[in-house]
Amino acid sequence: MMKYLALLCAAAGIARSADFATGQAARLVIGQTTFTAQENGASDRLLGAASGLALANDTLFVVDSNRVGSSPQNNRVLIFPNLSTNLPTPTSELPKDSEVRCQVCTGLASVAIGQPDFTKTDIALSQAGFRQPTSVASDGKIMAVADTDNNRILIWNSVPFLTGTPADLVVGQNDFKTAVANLGTGNTPNNKGLRGPQGVWLQNGKLYVADTQNHRVLIWNRIPTSNGQAADVVLGQPNFNTFVEPDLTKAVVDARANNMLNPVSVTSDGTRLYVTDLGHNRVLIWNTIPTQNQAPADVVVGQPNFGDGGITNVAVANNTPLLCASNGVDITDSTKLTYPVRCAATLDFPRFAISDGKRLFIADGGNNRVLVFSNVPTASGQRADIILGQPGEFDSVDSTDLLTSSSDSLRTPMSLAWDGTNLFVGDTFNRRVMVFTVGETTVNRTSVRNAASQEIFAIGSVLVSGAIKEGDIGTVTIQSVDYKYTVLKDDTIPKVILALVAAINANGGNTLVLARANPNVNSIILTARKPGADGNSITLTVTLSTTSQILLSASGSTLNGGQDAAKIAPGTLINITGDNLTTKTEKAPDGLVLPKTLGGVQVYIDGLRSPLLMVSPKLINAQMPFEISDASSVSVYVRTTDDSGNVRITTAVGAPIIQQNPGIFAIDGTDPRTAIAVHSSSYASGVISVDGTAVAGDVTTVTIEDRSYSYTVVTGDTLVIIRDKLIERVNQDERVSAFPAGSFTRIRLKAKVPGTAGDGIAYGASVSTSASVILSPLSPALCCSNKEGAPVTDANPAVPGETISIYATGLGLIKSDDGTAAGETGTKYKGPSVNEPNSPVDSLAGGKTANVLFSGLKQGAVGIYEVQLQLNSDLPTNPQTQLTIAQDIYISNIVTIPIFNPNPPAR
Repeated sequence: MMKYLALLCAAAGIARSADFATGQAARLVIGQTTFTAQENGASDRLLGAASGLALANDTLFVVDSNRVGSSPQNNRVLIFPNLSTNLPTPTSELPKDSEVRCQVCTGLASVAIGQPDFTKTDIALSQAGFRQPTSVASDGKIMAVADTDNNRILIWNSVPFLTGTPADLVVGQNDFKTAVANLGTGNTPNNKGLRGPQGVWLQNGKLYVADTQNHRVLIWNRIPTSNGQAADVVLGQPNFNTFVEPDLTKAVVDARANNMLNPVSVTSDGTRLYVTDLGHNRVLIWNTIPTQNQAPADVVVGQPNFGDGGITNVAVANNTPLLCASNGVDITDSTKLTYPVRCAATLDFPRFAISDGKRLFIADGGNNRVLVFSNVPTASGQRADIILGQPGEFDSVDSTDLLTSSSDSLRTPMSLAWDGTNLFVGDTFNRRVMVFTVGETTVNRTSVRNAASQEIFAIGSVLVSGAIKEGDIGTVTIQSVDYKYTVLKDDTIPKVILALVAAINANGGNTLVLARANPNVNSIILTARKPGADGNSITLTVTLSTTSQILLSASGSTLNGGQDAAKIAPGTLINITGDNLTTKTEKAPDGLVLPKTLGGVQVYIDGLRSPLLMVSPKLINAQMPFEISDASSVSVYVRTTDDSGNVRITTAVGAPIIQQNPGIFAIDGTDPRTAIAVHSSSYASGVISVDGTAVAGDVTTVTIEDRSYSYTVVTGDTLVIIRDKLIERVNQDERVSAFPAGSFTRIRLKAKVPGTAGDGIAYGASVSTSASVILSPLSPALCCSNKEGAPVTDANPAVPGETISIYATGLGLIKSDDGTAAGETGTKYKGPSVNEPNSPVDSLAGGKTANVLFSGLKQGAVGIYEVQLQLNSDLPTNPQTQLTIAQDIYISNIVTIPIFNPNPPAR
């Protein structure tokens, strides 16, 4: 077996340095069509609530049933032979273009045992049927199945290759027709009977069974050759006939080195024995295979010890006070330490343990994770080195998320199998088998991000105003830390701002925020140092000395605007950051279609090759495929081929998928960064909004200077029809033309001549008395001509009322003419030019609504959306005017644009 694993590793081309990484995603999923599907049924491709796993001689065995109440119960064992050809190997080059949505959501069973075909799921007590089987074992020649609710182990003397093949032997019963517990001896076991066995293992010619409800493990020193054959060794009990109290509320079973409470798995690496002692929340390790009844274990995982030294409470779930470092003190009692809910050393209802003699893997069911020990523990209470299924050691699936699945999470993992490169995990409540693969850990779980926003930091500000009076004291308090400044005689407001900024940033600065001055509007800008929503909880207050004439005003009680840029919408341009991703730096050549291999690099997203814009040693710029819109999580990994032909892969990482999460492109720097924005028009422009309800007989009128253009509503009209009819009429005007806005129902007006000659052309709109339709001019006159496409800069700022364009990604799918999604992955958008995302966009600039006149994919670009904004006409001069766009609850990164108001509003 070990020789086979070594050959498999070599064939896979995995570097010796490859390993697992905490929080990584699975590379493959078996039993579902995507990483987030939870289809309910049974076929040769579709799994139910699968639990037990085994792997031998390139064959995967999956028990498609369980004892934890997950559905559906398919009461069968599926066999997947020739696994190395059935599943893509880690370094496989997957097809460049495929009609298969998820090329790594795979696996086709060849044989179903326990049922006559792949669609039946019946319960049976027979030589060929099961009643809630839970585990399977094979040494490559023999197969054994724990048929739990039939209180027996079924054995096939050779691995079945035909569906429905009956078993050759039964252990725990005298024949295939009975299913009594303990062979009819009630609650007193013997050396032949079983009660609810949930674990089975075959190793070096021996049979091991976790006889769960008898709180023991049985060992047959030779594989049984007759029905009902007696076991040779018992662990967990002094002998084969010890009475077992069936009512756990009455049982007294203190954890010790030589007992068990509901063991659910038993495995061996050929040298050691591992028992998952569910009821005592621990895994027991014997350093040699026991040969005597009730031989004590040598090492315990999940508890500090076996209860020796007078220590009690060594059987509780997540025994953090005895295994984890304190995370603080009780807020009501400073003498009392607090502890995390869990850590890397704790277990909560563990379900399975397996080792190859070097590593140890534990399915920590109650914590929805798998613990990975780089070396088999030699002392009790050791911490795991790596955690799969959770972001970190203190995390677990939240109760509100129990019905979700993703590429990097687990829900009550029940069983494990390991081939030296891939770890197979029975993810029961997600109805699938997850395959985690070792790789070069050059990326981490937050490496995939929106390329425009990159990070979305929480922002706050403090406005400084009033008058200067020597001795006044102003205090800015950030999360309970005070920053005071005493006003000097010759101070000015800008000097006070700079002094407070210097105080906040002194000696390495505040650990939570970075301060910088915005003297143009007399304010201090505070940016959270840590990206994401955590920054929104940073508190901000200001206080002043008595009778102070200088005034401080905080933007709010906390910073706000922090968002998760790692949540990705279909079609988004993404950055993948890491180390040693490639030795080259290459950009995609200009062309209609982006390449899917660049500089030897390929990025696989659910097995789909992602289009590439740029690759470098530390950064890859790619596009999230539009095709993944049916999922809420995808698996991403990088495959790199060097000039010598050597292939290496990164560990897979999970990317959460949502339908929209906009990011605005900006110039590199400290957030809020300066937006990449341009002036939208060389012509003066204006906007009229069409709202209300279309009612026949309503008269609508648009006026240009002294010229009127009217339309009377008829039956069957809509607001869009009214808009278009008015546009037809306005286009007869001598000075102004009209066209529809791309967002909402609006009429856009534009002077017919470029430049300032069109500025100031008056326009308006009206409706007849009692009309239900509403026309609203958004300004009194056309304004703000500039040079179309010219960058918005300090030297050429935007002006209030002007329409500018910003560029974004992550706005999600767009609507096509027939209402379906449009946009082709990796291809420059060809049109139509007027398009809009499924989720409407709104915007704030300078704290006031900016009218979104158009938002949609930009023609001639890949994954880039243009958003045209009409700025509020009352905005003050501010070279750092903050701007955001939003879709539903998802708000972009905060960027800035320079604004100059030649006629500032009166204060």
